[in-house]
Amino acid sequence: MTSVGVLGATGAVGQRFIQLLDGHPDFDLSVLTASPASAGERYRDAAKWRLDTPIPDDVADITVRDTDPDAIPDDTDLLFSALPSDVGERVEPALCEAGFVVSSNSSNARVADDVPLVIPEVNADHLELIDVQREERGWDGALVKNPNCSTITMVPTLTALTQFGLERVHVSTLQAVSGAGYSGVTSMEILDNVVPHIGGEEAKMETESRKLLGEFTGDGVSWLDATVSASCNRVPTLDGHLENVFVETSEDVTPEDVAGAFEDAPTLDLPSAPDPLVEVFEEPDRPQPRLDRMLGDGMAVAAGGIQETDTGIQYNCLAHNTIRGAAGASLLNGELLARDGWL
Repeated sequence: MTSVGVLGATGAVGQRFIQLLDGHPDFDLSVLTASPASAGERYRDAAKWRLDTPIPDDVADITVRDTDPDAIPDDTDLLFSALPSDVGERVEPALCEAGFVVSSNSSNARVADDVPLVIPEVNADHLELIDVQREERGWDGALVKNPNCSTITMVPTLTALTQFGLERVHVSTLQAVSGAGYSGVTSMEILDNVVPHIGGEEAKMETESRKLLGEFTGDGVSWLDATVSASCNRVPTLDGHLENVFVETSEDVTPEDVAGAFEDAPTLDLPSAPDPLVEVFEEPDRPQPRLDRMLGDGMAVAAGGIQETDTGIQYNCLAHNTIRGAAGASLLNGELLARDGWL
């Protein structure tokens, strides 16, 4: 078994990591870290557990450690990071320098030149950037990122359409409140309301998607040469980001072509990988968050409403933002790192 830990284990994404790692066939969760205020406590006492399944028995009594390289056992093979980005920016490089491999959900360094930003079904070859990273930074460890929760909803569908020559993409998102964390949006802000702004979200979608769809060149990534623009909105659903995507391609395509490309999206033989990756609905009113966010145990992307427009193709897509869009994405990257011998 591979020994793993969770950084930032008491927060919302940290809790989701613990839930997803419970009973994992390859990973043994033995290390939990949090802020100094929680260090030294049993996990059951340090975390205000908010998920709909109980804290796993073998995790509840683990003593929480400080998020510091000196506090983590040297034989920990892989660390999953649910740290806030300001903490991750400081702590993750120190952990990598100390020899740890970190699969991180934090937003810091996602578009850094030598940091792999990976969706395993999309661009697994970008892990080769680890060699560049280690040479440039002198690390024995490594830092790998998964993209933003809204980006990861859209990009698997865009990957399927690259064969038709992507030229322009516009996306308008309807994002669940859990994407802001438990205390991120108050009930007075979101009930009977839509908030047409999510700070930094649009820039993340516009940059991360082009890096993910770029080509690994041997010493870096050549980003996709296409225009991506985003409009991001917070809506009063609990989980599941729904997105309206408008795509222009160099080739003429039909809705049938698009549906077929989605259905042919690749799958992987990894414990957390869904099959199919993209579930296609013929109904014009699907996917919907409440009905479809748990497809593939929350790791699949749902697509539907595919239709022609005056300029190209429009469709809707949906993914569970704290599973596929956060902890599950990082977990899948960890499984890829283990399978391909990077640990």
